[in-house]
Amino acid sequence: CWEVRKHNSSEWCHFIRSNPDCRLDGGFLDYLDGVFCVFPPRLLPLAVTLYALWLLYLFIILAVTAEKFFCPNLSAISTNLKLSHNVAVVSLTSPLHGVTFLAFGNGAPDVFSAVVAFSDPRTAGLAIGAIFGAGVFVTTVVAGGIALVKPFTAASRPFLRDVIFYMVAVFLTFVVLYLGRIRLGEALGYLGLYVFYVLTVVLCTWIHRRQRGDGLAPPGAWEPEMPTDVEVPEPSGTNSGDYGEEYRPLLPSRETSLRILTSALSPLDYRKWRRKPWYWRLFKAFKVPVELLLLLTVPVVDPDKEDLNWKRPLNCLHILTSPLLCVLTLKSGAYGLYQIQGIFPVWGLVTLVASALALIIFITTSNEEPPKYHCVFAFLGFLASAMWINAAATELVNILRTLGVIFQLSNTVLGLTLLAWGNSIGDTFSDLTMARQGYPRMAFSACFGGIIFNILVGVGLGCLLQMTSSQPLVKLEPDSPLVWVLAGALGLSLVFSFVTVPAQCFQLGKAYGLCLIAYYLLFLCVALLTEFRVIH
Repeated sequence: CWEVRKHNSSEWCHFIRSNPDCRLDGGFLDYLDGVFCVFPPRLLPLAVTLYALWLLYLFIILAVTAEKFFCPNLSAISTNLKLSHNVAVVSLTSPLHGVTFLAFGNGAPDVFSAVVAFSDPRTAGLAIGAIFGAGVFVTTVVAGGIALVKPFTAASRPFLRDVIFYMVAVFLTFVVLYLGRIRLGEALGYLGLYVFYVLTVVLCTWIHRRQRGDGLAPPGAWEPEMPTDVEVPEPSGTNSGDYGEEYRPLLPSRETSLRILTSALSPLDYRKWRRKPWYWRLFKAFKVPVELLLLLTVPVVDPDKEDLNWKRPLNCLHILTSPLLCVLTLKSGAYGLYQIQGIFPVWGLVTLVASALALIIFITTSNEEPPKYHCVFAFLGFLASAMWINAAATELVNILRTLGVIFQLSNTVLGLTLLAWGNSIGDTFSDLTMARQGYPRMAFSACFGGIIFNILVGVGLGCLLQMTSSQPLVKLEPDSPLVWVLAGALGLSLVFSFVTVPAQCFQLGKAYGLCLIAYYLLFLCVALLTEFRVIH
C-alpha cells in the first residue's frame, strides 16, 4: 500500500480501493479511503492535521477510560473477590503497587493496542515498536525524571528482581523475533512468566514483612536502612468529589431520581472549575464530551464510599447502555447489526431484554441503599470500559497505519514514537506526580512493574488470541532493521541500570537521571537515522 504516493494523484483513490493491502481490518472509519478519496490532493495537509488532532483525542479517550473507569472497577472487583489482604491492599501501600493492579490499569491501553496490532500481520510492527519503544522511554526518561525530581534511595531487592525479570522478557522477545514466529507454547510461556513474576512479588513481600514483624531482618550493608519499606500517603481532607464539611447539608434530604441522574451525569464540578487555571479548563473542555459518554455507558463501583457510588437511576440506565455498547463495538458493530433469521437485529433483542431487566431493578431497589448484587455492576463496568479501550485502540492502530502510508514510514518507527509516547504519557505524569509528592520509590517501582506487564501480557495475549487450531503460530517478521536497534537499546538500558544502580549503593540522584535522558535522546537519533537509511 506504500506505493500509492508513487502514483499520480489522480490515481490515488482507485489504487486504494482496488489494492487488498490497503483495506483496514476493524474500526469504524476507513482512514485511507478518507485521506485519498474524500479529500482532494491539494487538501492533503488539512487531512493530516485533522487526523493528528483525532489521534491526540484518541489518546485522551484511552487515558480517561483507563483512569476513571477501568481502574476503579478493577479495584472494586479485587475487593469483592477477597484479594484485598494478599494482593490489592498490599499493592496500594508498597512497591507491589506498581506490578499488579496498577500495572493492569495503566497497561490496559498498551495491551489492547498490542492485541489489535497483532491481529493483522501488516501492523504487527506497531505492537513490537510500541512495546519496545515504551520500554526504552519508561526505563530512561520516566525513571530518569523521577531521579531528577526527587533524588532517593531505591529499594534494592525489588529493583534487582524487576530488572532481572524484565531482562528475561526482553531476551525471550529477542529470540522470538530472531526465529520469526511464536508458537502456542511460547505465547503461554509469556503469560506464565508474568504469573510467576506476580507470585514472586507477593511471596517476597510477605516474607519481608514477616521477617520485619519478627525482628529477623535488619537491613544489611547492601540494603540501605529506611524507616519503612511501605510508603503510605497521608489521607487528604478532600478528594475530587468531596469538598469538606462546609459544603455538606446540615439536615439530610432525600433527592429525587431525576436530580440524582442529572448530578451523576455532570462531568464538571463547578467549585473546582472556578479554582483551576485557564489551561486546566481548556483541557477539561476537551475531555467533557468523552467523559459524558463514558458516564452514560460505564457504571463505576467505589468501595471507599458508603453508598458504593450507587446511583439508582443511572445504574438502571447502565443496564441498557452497557450491553448495547458491548454488542455495537465488538468487531466494529458486526455482531450487533447481525439480523436473527434475517429479520430482527441483535441490538434490538439486547435492547428489549436489558430494558425489562432495568425496569425490574428500578422497581425493586431504592435510591438510598445499594442492592446486595451491586458488585455485579463492577464487572459490567469493567467489561464496558474494556470495550471502550478496545474500540479506541483499534482506531488508534488504523490511523497510525494510515499516517505510515502517507509519510512512507515503517510501522516500527510509528510504534516506538507516536504510539509509545501516547500510551506512556499517562504513566509519565502519574509517576512524576507521585515522586513530587514524596513517594519516588513507589513511582520507580511502577516504572518497571508496568512495562513488565506490557511486554509479557501484550505479546503473550496478543499472539495467543490470533492463534487457531489449524495454525497454532503467529509470524513475527521484523519489517525493518530498526527492530534490532530497539531490542538492543532496551537491553543496554536495562544492563546500564542493573550495573550502575548497585554501584551507587542504590542512591539515585540527578547525575543518574541526566545519563538516562541523554541515553534516550541518543537512542532516538540512532533510531531515526536507521529508519531513514542514513545508518545501514
